[in-house]
Formats: sequence, C-alpha cells, structure tokens
Amino acid sequence: QVQMVESGGGLVQAGDSLRLACEASGRTFRRYGMGWFRQAPGKEREFVAGINWGGESTHYADSVKGRFIISRDNTKNTVYLQMNSLKPEDTAVYSCAAETRAFGFGWQNGRPADFGSWGQGTQVTVSS
Repeated sequence: QVQMVESGGGLVQAGDSLRLACEASGRTFRRYGMGWFRQAPGKEREFVAGINWGGESTHYADSVKGRFIISRDNTKNTVYLQMNSLKPEDTAVYSCAAETRAFGFGWQNGRPADFGSWGQGTQVTVSS
C-alpha cells in the first residue's frame, strides 16, 4: 500500500505562488494515477487535479484550470502541485491520494471514492 506525506503549504498573499509536494512510499507508485484534493472548513472535499500513472496526462477542476499545474517524478515517488495566481478562495487543506486501482482512470474523474492512501494534508492559506 502506498502512503503519502504532503509538504509545501503556507500562508501567502493573493497572487502569490506555492508548490506542494507529495512523497509516496512503496515501490509501486509509478503504477497509480494520483490526485490532489482540497477541503475548506465547512465544505466538502473537492477534486483539484489528477495525473495518470506515467505523467503524460492531466485533468483539472475548472476552478484551478490555467493556474495550477500537476506533475510527477516517478524516480522520486513524488507528485507536485504548482499553484500560481492564488486566490483567497483557494484556502484549504490540500491532500494527495493514489488511486485504489493500478493503471486506472480515476485521475480523470476526480471522485474521492476512486482514491485511497490519503495523506494528512498541508494547509494553504491565501490572504486578500
């Protein structure tokens, strides 16, 4: 089973950038699509971005499209989320997760039920 540890969150101003990282344990990381999700206080968990097992294909929520970039380095067992032009509404706890199914397509659908091995999350706070 793959386990995740996120890092890179913090307090920034609107318009700033942050880069999140999620390091996974386990030698099977490269077989799984990955996703970034976020959850703001009092709100449901929201899909942010997904990437396939090889890193060739990505999918984004409309709310972050054009501002966020997901990528992965399978040699480092790490997936990244580059967040640019941050807005106060991006404030949330950001978590990464691996699909429960190897070589699956959950990264396209963004359904939390398709993902397991959730990390603890990293707080991102954007001030106006």
